[in-house]
Amino acid sequence: MLGFLDGLKITLKTAGRKPVTAEYPAPDKRLDVQPRYMGFPALTWDGDVGEPYCTGCMVCIRNCPTQCMSAKMQDNPLHAEGKSRRRKIIDEFEINLARCILCGICVDVCNFDAIEMSHEHELSKYERNGNRADLPALLDMGKKYQQATAWQPKQPEKNSGVPPPPKALPKAVPPETSPDKPAPIELVVVSREAVERRNAVMRERAAERERESRGSTDHSAGSGQPSSRTESDD
Repeated sequence: MLGFLDGLKITLKTAGRKPVTAEYPAPDKRLDVQPRYMGFPALTWDGDVGEPYCTGCMVCIRNCPTQCMSAKMQDNPLHAEGKSRRRKIIDEFEINLARCILCGICVDVCNFDAIEMSHEHELSKYERNGNRADLPALLDMGKKYQQATAWQPKQPEKNSGVPPPPKALPKAVPPETSPDKPAPIELVVVSREAVERRNAVMRERAAERERESRGSTDHSAGSGQPSSRTESDD
């Protein structure tokens, strides 16, 4: 009898609750996803530099259990201009979302905070290969996720693309001199090329002096008086 009353109590208590289901696909009745919800993977964007965090290192591709990713890297033009610390940057990136199992391994193995599991989950297509997301689509998904969650990189100092400020050169301080304390001897560092050029010039000058001295000796020998003939020569 007591068990029946306990069950009836739970039934009456539940009957007064509001419905927890949502009508799909009505946009105004959809439930918000949780912050830790794992949707499709997306690439993050470094707004301080204006380029993706991804450098195309291929670690996520090698560790993907379904091999649904492909990528191609290139030399970063912003690094050549001195505007980014990233020597390499992603050129092409594609994920076949139809094969992705949302395991999150790509996020765990990434060393550059370049990929995150976004909140995107409604990407149905009519074609078998219609869910191939290219680089612009993945970056759009990532920007939307970063804005919605106020995303920050896990290692900002390591993975930031902002180049370090140039180091200031130390100011030259003239040495203090006095009669008791003479000026220190400054060592001049000369490159090997300069030393070789100096040695070549010295060798040329020595050879020229030797030629001049040899020429003067020959001239003095040629200008001497010929020897007189002896009687035996007659």
